[in-house]
Amino acid sequence: MSRQLDHLVVAARSLEEGAAWCQATFGVVLGPGGQHAFMGTHNRLLRLAGEGFAAAYLEIIAIDPQAPPPGRARWFGLDTPDVQAALALGPQLLHWVLRTDHLQADQQRLATAGHDPGRVQAAERNTPAGLLRWQITVPDDGLLRAGGALPTLITWDGAHPTERMADSGLALLNLQLRGLPAAAAALLPPSRVEPLPGPGPALQARLSCPHGEVLLASPFSVE
Repeated sequence: MSRQLDHLVVAARSLEEGAAWCQATFGVVLGPGGQHAFMGTHNRLLRLAGEGFAAAYLEIIAIDPQAPPPGRARWFGLDTPDVQAALALGPQLLHWVLRTDHLQADQQRLATAGHDPGRVQAAERNTPAGLLRWQITVPDDGLLRAGGALPTLITWDGAHPTERMADSGLALLNLQLRGLPAAAAALLPPSRVEPLPGPGPALQARLSCPHGEVLLASPFSVE
């Protein structure tokens, strides 16, 4: 497919807090991750199984206390008071990332419709198995769009992280989105990512795990 869900973004105040939450919520242990030097963040990952979600993962991301300030707004609204207040209550599902074979065209399509997901930037990070490289849209202000429902766009240059990840026992059953602009809805994968009408959380992800089914909801709602 030319477009698929790439990963879910769960933010935490620290990776230690995110790891403890993950084990308590899902009954699984987080895998390794790495540092994003250009954003002053770091992460740990879990592979996601699930019909219709090939090569997908869950990311726990936090501001890296050992990294120097990036000199710009961090992604996913991590610097904002609203996100920081939400994270004070525990790790939160903030966002999702859409993998596309048409990154430049899809970015331009959203920008033209008035829903600019940000400029395309090249990024990379080291792993024990080698360098990961990707291109990703990042708004200059770092803010979430449509409460997090408007996806970040990504394309990988070479290896995908899931190629080096073991099965985690965690499966994504579906992702539901509210407040998604029509221009973005036209880019959705064909199954199990559903735009919903009416008020409610901007994102809801239903997952299967060793503890049973778990529903994660964004702390930000659409009225």
